[in-house]
Amino acid sequence: MVVENPTHKDVDLADILGANWPTHAGAAAMILNKNKTPVEGNSNDESQPKSSNTLSIAVKDESLGHTISDYQRLIEIPGTELAIGSLVEVSDSGVCGDVYGVIRWIGIPPGISKNVLVGIELEDEPSLKNIPLSDGSYNGLRFFTCHQGRAIFVTSDRCKTDRRFTDKDSYHVGNKITNNQEINFGAVACPSISGSVPPLRIHSSDELQKICGKFKGIQGHHNSCYLDATLFSMFTFTSVFDSILYRSPGPKDIRNYRDVQKVLRDEIVNPLRKQLFVRSDSVMKLRELLDQLSSVSGLTCEEKDPEEFLNSLLSQIMRVEPFLKLSSGQDSYFYQLFVDKDEKLTLPTVQQLFEQSFHSSNIKLKEVPSCFIIQMPRFGKSYKMYPRILPSQVLDVTDIIENSPRQCFLCGKLAEYECNECFGSLQVGQVSGLECTAFCQQCLVTFHMHAKRNNHVPTKICIPKDFRIMADHMVVPRVYMELFSVVCIETSHYVAFVKSGSGPDAPWCFFDSMADRKGEQNGYNIPEMTCVPELTQWLSDEGARSINETSPNDKVLPDHAKRIFCDAYMCLYQSTDTMMYH
Repeated sequence: MVVENPTHKDVDLADILGANWPTHAGAAAMILNKNKTPVEGNSNDESQPKSSNTLSIAVKDESLGHTISDYQRLIEIPGTELAIGSLVEVSDSGVCGDVYGVIRWIGIPPGISKNVLVGIELEDEPSLKNIPLSDGSYNGLRFFTCHQGRAIFVTSDRCKTDRRFTDKDSYHVGNKITNNQEINFGAVACPSISGSVPPLRIHSSDELQKICGKFKGIQGHHNSCYLDATLFSMFTFTSVFDSILYRSPGPKDIRNYRDVQKVLRDEIVNPLRKQLFVRSDSVMKLRELLDQLSSVSGLTCEEKDPEEFLNSLLSQIMRVEPFLKLSSGQDSYFYQLFVDKDEKLTLPTVQQLFEQSFHSSNIKLKEVPSCFIIQMPRFGKSYKMYPRILPSQVLDVTDIIENSPRQCFLCGKLAEYECNECFGSLQVGQVSGLECTAFCQQCLVTFHMHAKRNNHVPTKICIPKDFRIMADHMVVPRVYMELFSVVCIETSHYVAFVKSGSGPDAPWCFFDSMADRKGEQNGYNIPEMTCVPELTQWLSDEGARSINETSPNDKVLPDHAKRIFCDAYMCLYQSTDTMMYH
């Protein structure tokens, strides 16, 4: 029988081939006979010498090697305050200085040694002389998962508390105790704040300018920018995600639901809204909880994308109801734009790409979402389909809501038919895109008498009966969502533009959790908020067209304009009408 992905184990040849070989067997017998026949019931006695010849084999029978269940797993190193999740340093005589990491596994190997074995995920990929590196595997068995070359397994006596950290703060994760120890993050205090704190509301650039500056926002630490920029966007100036902070746990929620909710609300969101600063050790508590409780690994130290963080927090931990309910039957928290590149578009808008994507996929939304998170058409951190994209300040979602009342684009009456084949075929005045696919019955017949369109196959729109009664006495409303944040990326570093209030005139700020740094290896990052009063003008159709024509070279664009046009990664929209019901 062939065993797929067999576990590998270093096995002594003498254990397989046996001892007491005849002397005429040659040199092999001399080596093998050094290993005496094991005494029954004492096969693991350390007093028995082992042969120096080992062979890596595929263990197809558990009797030939140990399994993970044979290891005695621990939650902490006995006699110390180090536990799973602790930040530690490991001594290595082969390098100058120690290496640092997070404890991911603790246990005692079966019958080999009484020393406690510790699995550690390292901050960096060091060049170690005396410690082998792995991807979370040890002796052919996998104990945790990380990038190759980022895991080590050492005895507990080589581990000690990371001396870069002080002021220990312990909290419980189920039956485990996690020790999150603070580095010197600067002199700004960040106390926990309980209760309910509303989001900030800023109405003018002058008012916003007064609260901006250094040590404002969320302090970055150790590849946290993906999370810092996303959290700042989600909670500083809007309440669209606030249900996450206050919903009581249900029978299907995880046991640690309240732990995560409390850290998110009291340690991060409330301090952010109350004093506009969150120290990175508070964020590390959330990162460690998400890393331990979700399937997304490496959240405490590796470079990640915002969608990985959102999947961990919203889907797996907090079990948030998906924002997007698609006509295909699928649900989602964000929407990736998939479009064919149009060479005629030099500065496409998010609205244009949004409509192209929904039209080509032939799907609709079942209802208006409270929040719409849209990922730009780019692949990885480098390839961009369009060198510049204009984030639309207002997103018209009327035509992608299933059976939503729509206007006939020719006469303005209630539309009863939709013709997807008419998409992109013409523009009438200011009307284009999906809006040009809706017709009343009379205009449908007239418009499709043309030879180019008489073979189109329109579909019926199911209009709610109550609305049909009122349709002749009112203008059919359109449904809009408001842009409140743009998360950007450049060379693996995430930043965010965030609107500080609601409405067309609300000012924008730029946030970078690692804008500056104090000190080197043992230093800390300095977050910064910057008021960007020009952004509203840049995002207008006229302003965007002007800056695009006058600055064809990205290098001469103003820095903030370059970031929002060239580096947009994710646009966040909200419906102020719908969010109050969620």
